[in-house]
Amino acid sequence: MRPRRGGVADSRPATVWRVNVVEEYTGHVKPGGDAARRTLGALTITKLSVGPMDNNAYLLTCRGSNEALLIDAAADPERISDLIGHGDDRPALRTIVTTHQHPDHWQALGAVAGAYGANTAAHPDDAEPLPVPPDFLLEHGDTVRVGECTLEVIHLRGHTPGSIALLYRDPEGHPHLFTGDSLFPGGIGKTTSPEAFRSLLDDVEQRVFDRLPDDTWFYPGHGDDSTLGAERPKLPEWRERGW
Repeated sequence: MRPRRGGVADSRPATVWRVNVVEEYTGHVKPGGDAARRTLGALTITKLSVGPMDNNAYLLTCRGSNEALLIDAAADPERISDLIGHGDDRPALRTIVTTHQHPDHWQALGAVAGAYGANTAAHPDDAEPLPVPPDFLLEHGDTVRVGECTLEVIHLRGHTPGSIALLYRDPEGHPHLFTGDSLFPGGIGKTTSPEAFRSLLDDVEQRVFDRLPDDTWFYPGHGDDSTLGAERPKLPEWRERGW
């Protein structure tokens, strides 16, 4: 992580929504519905569907320090703000990571970053279109802290030039991978040329499937979760069909 600029001003969203959080985590959340929380030994992962495109926002909270990181402030800043909380016991949102430059993944970035004074981060190749210049630039192999927990940055080139995934290696369990729009159940993310498709599939194979075990649970930018084991047998089919 490389510093870029200072923090943002406080401008908490005025409208307060009520987001219910369920503790039974299946990987499925409904647009406009409940959030779902998964509790690991050192980290909680809370998934919320926001916006008209069923974007997933993920709130990662260190259980030891109560510090938090948000992956993709995609839309509905009031719902995201309510998820984080407004009381004295709410987690301290330190960082917002944007997985890539497409507008459906950053519509709430300015409002949420301003409300909580959080630093923002993205890959340099996708930084320019963002409405808030990143405080930190993230390259392949960098790490991001969430309190006492560490996430690894994986650059996956193809959906956009600067798309990234974040990997959390749970010391008490299986890995957890947040893939943005680079990997979904049933295929990789949309690309705009055969060259971009090959680039993304090569990166997904070499930087994800070749490195991580089948029990790795991945969390995409839209829709339901899956595991690498469930998707691994489909890799030849994806390459053959070209999407």
